[in-house]
Amino acid sequence: MPSTGRRGRAVTGSKDEMETILVAAGIIIERRMILVARRYPNVPHGLLWEFPGGKVEEEEDPRRALRRELKEELDIEAKVGRIIETVFYRYPQYPILLLAYHCRIKSGIPKRIGCQELRWVDIEGLKGLEMPPADDPIRDRLSAEGIHLFTGD
Repeated sequence: MPSTGRRGRAVTGSKDEMETILVAAGIIIERRMILVARRYPNVPHGLLWEFPGGKVEEEEDPRRALRRELKEELDIEAKVGRIIETVFYRYPQYPILLLAYHCRIKSGIPKRIGCQELRWVDIEGLKGLEMPPADDPIRDRLSAEGIHLFTGD
């Protein structure tokens, strides 16, 4: 018998039949530093670092979802720009489609409301963080192309 997922839809045990979860992440760069958040230990991928953001709810626009998530998790108002990277990754429990957007902080100072820790890191610091596998292509692109392409520096 199928189980009911978070959104109330039936989810079966087959990997091929699982619903893909849409996730929006914010790549926030200021003064050549990138904002990353550390997940709480009691959640999936606990204690790993990630680009802040979260799940897109049913019928929700991904940019709007990202603004909502950044407000809820960091207490900031953000301008969500263009997509930097799109990643499809199949975790054992579920597949995700991760949309990574370049963001700028319009107002507020990031606070760790929805995460264990926040950190501003340069590109070398980003390379050394343990992150979920779906974040690796985003990190790789930032490393290869340089964050100056995304900041205008």
